[in-house]
Amino acid sequence: MLTRSTYSRVVTEAPTEPFGVIHLSLEPPSLVGAMLALKPCLHTLSKPRLASLQPPPDSDGKKGAVVILHGFFGSKRNWGSLTKAMVGQMKRPIYALDLRNHGTSPHAEPMNYTAMAEDVWHFIEQHGLSDVSVIGHSMGGKVAMAMALSAGYEKPSDVLSKLVVVDVSPIKGKISKQFRTYIDTLKEMEGQGIKSRKEANDYLARIEPDAGVRAFLLTNLLPFESHHLGPKFAVPLNIFKDYVPHIGDFPYLPGERSWAGKTLFVKGTKSAYIKDSYKPYIDQFFPNNQFAELETGHWVHAEKPQEFMQVVSKFITDA
Repeated sequence: MLTRSTYSRVVTEAPTEPFGVIHLSLEPPSLVGAMLALKPCLHTLSKPRLASLQPPPDSDGKKGAVVILHGFFGSKRNWGSLTKAMVGQMKRPIYALDLRNHGTSPHAEPMNYTAMAEDVWHFIEQHGLSDVSVIGHSMGGKVAMAMALSAGYEKPSDVLSKLVVVDVSPIKGKISKQFRTYIDTLKEMEGQGIKSRKEANDYLARIEPDAGVRAFLLTNLLPFESHHLGPKFAVPLNIFKDYVPHIGDFPYLPGERSWAGKTLFVKGTKSAYIKDSYKPYIDQFFPNNQFAELETGHWVHAEKPQEFMQVVSKFITDA
């Protein structure tokens, strides 16, 4: 058994969340965010991904559903085209959600894993989903793990079926200072009188040379025709700045809780998010685990979409 003191020493080595180039032409699924009256917590709400596709004859959009959770600064748009393909492959309803403070979902504090996990649980309960598989990338992977570790404790134990954690580990780690630089620069841009996406990209290039990173950050740029006061962003930059340290956090320590459900960790071989040294902690939290490796960086599903879909679809659909 690993002690908490050992865990504390190791987790400071956790990698920061890198950005990568998204190679897919993505379209947003049909989702909306909603505020619940008299509740301090805002929740993501959605329609089934099958609403715009041909559903399987025996699907009611509830049993066997798949819920997909994106990473920090991302949104459901990052999964659009791949989600369509996965519906055809798995013949299951798929819901790609915008987590709080991302995409079209409401802006709310706190932005930590306990709150975000509660949002997704609320969505599942409100829509009556059962036998649910959750896929989470990076920050979304930590949300998914936090959800599973509340099953059988604060939440029912018979709702979640399988977990797919994409290139992240259940550990605490420091987040890169570069994230604060990104946030500060985006905030600066709002007062610079920038008139076009190209000008926004050029301004961002002052602090980020990677065109793929800039393109990813600018997926949060609102259309210029919707306002006249320079660039505006869909994400609440002030909340991001306050809560960016929480992105490297994890709400539980090894030995506190575990989830016995089938869990697949998908690792990019060029990424440092899942190290061999983290395996003992993963085993304590998720003893019924297995691993798959793809020759990618952190954005496994974007860099190798077909291979990713095959691995994940087989895991979810196998008995």
